[in-house]
Amino acid sequence: MELDLSGSAILANLIHQGGVFYDVEGKNPDEIYKNICDIIKIPDGLTAEQVYNALCAREQVLSTAVGNGIALPHSRAAIVKEDEQQEICIVYLKNPIDMQAPDEREVFVMFVLLTSNSQVHLKVLTELAGLFRNLRFRKALEAHAPEAELLSLIRELDK
Repeated sequence: MELDLSGSAILANLIHQGGVFYDVEGKNPDEIYKNICDIIKIPDGLTAEQVYNALCAREQVLSTAVGNGIALPHSRAAIVKEDEQQEICIVYLKNPIDMQAPDEREVFVMFVLLTSNSQVHLKVLTELAGLFRNLRFRKALEAHAPEAELLSLIRELDK
């Protein structure tokens, strides 16, 4: 199956594949990543421990907080083996945490990226950066919008 790399299609597909999770607990990124790895669908060929270690290792290099209460946890290198297994998991935190964001705002939502190659990874980051600049999208995140609402908004904003 060829992955559609066009605008909103890639984000919608990957978010649908990964899902949206609410009230994930943790006092710091390591605790939250542990809890995330316990609830998300781990791609075939990986273990929850491998995903957890990859997310923690990347976070130790530099915070994945991007501002506006959003973080983009991901591994430093492609972790997923097959394109069809790629996903973005949107994780709303039960309590916001300090992740040294550039705007000093506490993180309340994470977009956990599990990608198979740098081309997709960079495309996703570019598309997400555009969405995060949109006030309507940020407001939807602050309201802890469900998957269907987020996907609809992503498609609408891509037009």
